[in-house]
Amino acid sequence: MDDGGGRVPSRRRIAHDRRVVALAALSGIPGLVLALWLIGTVGLTAPIRLLVSVLLVAGWGAALRALHERVVRPLQTLANMLAALREGDFSIRARLPDEGATDALSLTFHELNALERLLREQRLGAVEATETLRKILEEVDVALFAFDEDNRLRLVNRSGERLMGRAADRMEGMTAEELRLDDALHGVVPRTVELSYPGGEGRWELRRSVLRQEGLRLRLLVLSDLSRALREEERQAWKRIIRVLSHEINNSLAPITSISTSLQELLERDPRPPDLEEDVTRGLIVIQARAAALGRFMASYATLARLPEPSLAEVKFGTLVRRVADLETRLPVEIEGEPITIEADADQLEQVLINLIRNAVDASLEDGHQAWDRVRVRWVADRSTITVFVEDEGPGVGETANLFVPFFTTKPGGSGIGLALSRQIAEGHGGILELENRPGDERGARARLVLPLRRDG
Repeated sequence: MDDGGGRVPSRRRIAHDRRVVALAALSGIPGLVLALWLIGTVGLTAPIRLLVSVLLVAGWGAALRALHERVVRPLQTLANMLAALREGDFSIRARLPDEGATDALSLTFHELNALERLLREQRLGAVEATETLRKILEEVDVALFAFDEDNRLRLVNRSGERLMGRAADRMEGMTAEELRLDDALHGVVPRTVELSYPGGEGRWELRRSVLRQEGLRLRLLVLSDLSRALREEERQAWKRIIRVLSHEINNSLAPITSISTSLQELLERDPRPPDLEEDVTRGLIVIQARAAALGRFMASYATLARLPEPSLAEVKFGTLVRRVADLETRLPVEIEGEPITIEADADQLEQVLINLIRNAVDASLEDGHQAWDRVRVRWVADRSTITVFVEDEGPGVGETANLFVPFFTTKPGGSGIGLALSRQIAEGHGGILELENRPGDERGARARLVLPLRRDG
């Protein structure tokens, strides 16, 4: 008999059914003795008394055996049913002599049958759900790999088989290192990785998750092929870049070509005009200015193209904001927020704040400076992120679709890369940057920058 801890005591104990029979026998001994004494006192011959005594003892023994059967059989039935349920066999049911019986044993069998029906329905539902999930996993157009705690493959879908160029039964049990997926189990996610396998190569989006199968904790790798989508995005991006470059270059080359032609005609005149030197000087100044503007434009484009990965380190955010605010002298910059330390690239984050505060001041000065105009920088933090608001008191934003498009600007002399560069830096830190009008009746716009306090991996 189990002692509740999975151990069986070494001291031998009488079985439950034998204890019941022994107790019944003990309770019947006084009656048996009395009956035998009464038989001996009545006037019967010795053979008759012997026969009656034998029959009486035999009947008492038969009754004990019947009692033993009545005790053992129901318990054996209960044990067999519970063992079957434990093994997942739901085909065994207890037969009730009377469905309406209310005795303890009938109620026990009734509840056990109800438990069997419930477990059978749950098992059927689980099997159907598992089969449905398996079908879905097989049909989805992403490669799925599940690894156990020892980094051994336990599950792979059809897309994963195609990517690896191997059947699932040949890969199961292989380590992530053998499948060249060891790096995918570490680092920041989601991210884009370069992979080359027999079934495909190129850029893939990597995601990770955790699932459990039969109580086993598995790490799930999800690989989505980005090649086709990225090729289309690259094609559209090249179209936009070529359109912008063509516009800017033509705007510079057209006046340069026109002025160069005019200067050439002046030099070919005979006699030359008396103000030739003055005309040539003015023309060269215009050519120089347009060439310098074209150079600045190309330098701005190169800044976007060469933005490095952020070098993360601990940054005291309040100190950084105050240092940037001190650079702005046109309007007061209010600062509101609790001291906090985040993990970021200080140089890149400083560039974002410079751009946002400068834009906020430009917007506030757009309708003319008022004595009460000011820019406010405030931040709030939760357990995982910090949200920074840069608010101005300008006219607000009207058209938001092109605000973050490179080289798009509404300011005279603007480069059009400030917001685009700032968003690129924010996303490089795993954050977001948005520009919107201030809520309610408040005048002006606000930039909302959300950054993680710490980067995983």
